[in-house]
Amino acid sequence: MLLVKQELLAALANTLESLSPGAGAKAAFESPKVAAHGDFASTAAMQLAKPLAKKPRELAEQLSAALLATPAFGQWVEAIEIAGPGFLNIRLKTAAKQQIVREVLSAGNTFGQQPATGEKVLVEFVSANPTGPLHVGHGRQAALGDAICNLRASQGDSVWREFYYNDAGVQIQTLANSTQLRARGFKPGDAEWPSGEKAPAYNGDYIADIAEDFKAKKTVKSDDREYTASGDIDDIDSIREFAVAYLRREQDLDLQAFRVRFDNYYLESSLYTSGRVEAAVGKLVAAGKTYEEDGALWLKSTDYGDDKDRVMKKKDGTYTYFVPDVAYHIAKWERGFHKVVNIQGTDHHGTIARVRAGLQAAGEGIPEGYPDYVLHTMVRVMKGGEEVKISKRAGSYVTLRDLIEWTSTDAVRFFLLSRKPDTEYTFDVDLAVTKNNDNPVYYVQYAHARICSVLAGWGGDAATLKDVDLSPLESPAAQALMLLLARYPAMLTAASKDFAPHDVTFYLRELAASYHSYYDAERILVDDEKVKLARLALVAATAQVLHNGLAILGVSAPNKM
Repeated sequence: MLLVKQELLAALANTLESLSPGAGAKAAFESPKVAAHGDFASTAAMQLAKPLAKKPRELAEQLSAALLATPAFGQWVEAIEIAGPGFLNIRLKTAAKQQIVREVLSAGNTFGQQPATGEKVLVEFVSANPTGPLHVGHGRQAALGDAICNLRASQGDSVWREFYYNDAGVQIQTLANSTQLRARGFKPGDAEWPSGEKAPAYNGDYIADIAEDFKAKKTVKSDDREYTASGDIDDIDSIREFAVAYLRREQDLDLQAFRVRFDNYYLESSLYTSGRVEAAVGKLVAAGKTYEEDGALWLKSTDYGDDKDRVMKKKDGTYTYFVPDVAYHIAKWERGFHKVVNIQGTDHHGTIARVRAGLQAAGEGIPEGYPDYVLHTMVRVMKGGEEVKISKRAGSYVTLRDLIEWTSTDAVRFFLLSRKPDTEYTFDVDLAVTKNNDNPVYYVQYAHARICSVLAGWGGDAATLKDVDLSPLESPAAQALMLLLARYPAMLTAASKDFAPHDVTFYLRELAASYHSYYDAERILVDDEKVKLARLALVAATAQVLHNGLAILGVSAPNKM
């Protein structure tokens, strides 16, 4: 059906061009708001009526006749109906809709994917500082980032996954101090332990685990580092290095369990040691985009739409936190990534304007709107009808590992992707483990498993189904399912452009519902061989699209449940 649509679109473009030179470039089909009105719609007659000095309906009738006279419309279109002031509602022949089954089965795992574009895309996500376990907010970010990477890759982009973290600074020193206190035998609640809302200490049980392994002189290895503890509890530098490596390893294990990988780990400290921060500041000063006032160095960020100018360098000589961000993004640009997407929490909203201002002011030719941001809200967790706020292991929050252990990787990923990133989300643990239609991931996976069971019951070679006669697929239920299959590539393209993996979850739930309706309406393994093979081809194509869509989300497509 995709090839059918391309042929019809080409015929429409040629016809419009013959009526008005230049109009062919604007040829497009829309989806009718009411499915009963047809399969495609065109507003071309209304758009051209004024330039051609004709009445819209009159022009629609002329355009309809011209289109039906073309070979493509003659072969694939049942009728063109004129509605309202000049809408063209195009109704396809059943044979046109059936072509999608053959296209899906022929393309297999690549159905919906586009050819390579040559564009390099860097997606930065998770970027958790190595001071504790990953929480459920990091989980939402991991699911979003990975799915967005998969979406962009499906559209032909060359995608680079990057994890950026702060491996120095106050938080890391607090981690080291907390670990040292645990190593000396102190714990939260003791007189020696820092207390109070602003006390610099981490209270989770994981700190005790780090301390014990440090004293045992263990070696830990993560994706980006390896370190052996000295065992000397007075050696704060060794404690710091070991604790960071330990938590990086813990985060790696969580991400592996979540089926998320990265191509690169970028350290904030490297921006200072390499001189990138100083170089970025130098570029801004040289460009005349800074000034000194009250002993501080300021960026003229209001020149770029920010609500006020921002301090870059404080009186004490230290940089404010957005300055290394500017240096980091200049590095991304210089590395050849002119399309960059940052997945971050909504608490980063205030930094967007100042980072973009600094990038535009740096004189590197970086455009307005670079980088793109996808901001997400935090996640509430419900279990047993009550909100869960504290994990004993983390001390103050529910961890990603908790969520995976309570449910499954598939459930966590699908659930965290099932809403727009910037909307509040409540993760219902009890719902995530139920095996009924109320559980969305179960509902979609069950549709795939149900089809696999039908194909196994048939026992034939599924590879032969792409060549069968599809003419028996004429029922309304079959046609509805085929039209939904045909929507998959366009849905994927739009979801990639909009950084919207939730659109994939919506589509998969709709496709699963359409399949279940079809299964209830028509027996598949009937005695009539021609009918049976056609129906098997349709459901096999449906399983393939379910599989492809779930793969975009990083969710498995089980053969049995």
